Amino acid sequence: MYFRLAKRLLMETDKRLLWKLFWNMGVKGLRSVMKHKSRLKKGEFFPPYLYISIINSCNLRCQGCWVDVAHKQHKIEFDALNKMVNEAKSMGNSFFGLLGGEPFMHKEMLDFIAEHRDVYFQVFTNGQFITDEVAKTLRKLGNVTPLISIEGTEIVSDERRRGMKGNVFNETMQGVQNCLNNKVLTGVCTSLCQTNFDDLLQESWVDKLVKMGVMYCWFHIYRPVGPESNPDLALTPEQQRKARQFVVDMRCKKPIFIIDAYYDADGKALCPAATGFTHHINPWGDIEPCPIVQFAKESIHEDRSLKETFNESAFLRDFRETAASSTRGCIVLERPDLIAELAERHGAKDSTARGTYMDEVNAMIPRRSQYHPDMDPIPEKSWAYKFAKKFAFHEYGVYKKNFEDGRNWIDPDTVEISVNSKSEDQSDAPATFQISK
Repeated sequence: MYFRLAKRLLMETDKRLLWKLFWNMGVKGLRSVMKHKSRLKKGEFFPPYLYISIINSCNLRCQGCWVDVAHKQHKIEFDALNKMVNEAKSMGNSFFGLLGGEPFMHKEMLDFIAEHRDVYFQVFTNGQFITDEVAKTLRKLGNVTPLISIEGTEIVSDERRRGMKGNVFNETMQGVQNCLNNKVLTGVCTSLCQTNFDDLLQESWVDKLVKMGVMYCWFHIYRPVGPESNPDLALTPEQQRKARQFVVDMRCKKPIFIIDAYYDADGKALCPAATGFTHHINPWGDIEPCPIVQFAKESIHEDRSLKETFNESAFLRDFRETAASSTRGCIVLERPDLIAELAERHGAKDSTARGTYMDEVNAMIPRRSQYHPDMDPIPEKSWAYKFAKKFAFHEYGVYKKNFEDGRNWIDPDTVEISVNSKSEDQSDAPATFQISK
């Protein structure tokens, strides 16, 4: 399998792009993680990887989206992007994720990427703005990989993603093909949910991606958040475990890289935001713990440096400590009450444009995330993935004092909740939780 993967990389991707990937994301990316570890030992903090939502606008209206895509367009301006990335580079960072909305709707995104040839960018996109001309530009830049989201078959994609013109699946697949035609290193991601689980969590789908020329894929779990959270789409714990087993098995079988961000080498769950591996910048420049925790106290537009902001943020530090002491999974899904308490404790603002995030959090029903302490973990089988995770992607010690024996965790399935619905004469009264074991 490793020989076939190496052959694919050499034959199907531009060699210059492979070098950019190896040096900017590989060598320098590992160095940024080592610096992160060194900072933690000294009591300092700066995440080695930043998710940056550069714009809120999008041409699609996907079910369960938490971004204010229909709101008046707002973006991080070119100069602010440069300042932020330059400050992060001074801390050793070399790998950035660009999100939206739809990042290709930011007219200056490609110029911004061109300004920073010494780092690597992963663009999370629906692919519909990647024309042949854009794909040629991506190849010329060399330091960028598109991660294109495909949410199901043609019928499911059109239903879930609600494009302005319809034909969502075919236009997205055309964007994928434009990249592959130009030998751009390209990935495909899927948010696994009830409507695509049986169709895309299949060897046949992975085989199709390999045949097309896709170099990596990512199966992540649908998280019911936002104003239209659609909880019926969420996976059961058994389905989540099946997805984990599938990824572990395919990594030893298929000549394609398969990403995951929620498990260490031993198969133990983790949260990248709780471990401090990453935090998120929204289109208004607010610094959030992660894209689905839409509360903030700090901004990239402050006078102090980004280094000072991350080191001095009591809100972000409290989030990491609260998350790491309550679950190895997703605190938003399992303990939304703690997220609400965290925001109130620090006076953190609702960082959405819609201004309804606190109500959304208060209305959430706790559910299982990727953490299943009542089930044996599924460790990596592939020696390559196991080595990489042991070295660069793990818990950084944040869970050891709380979860060596599973203590401190409250099973969301045993939490009792009563929600006080708003009445006509109490329109401003928030929903409340009553939680007990």
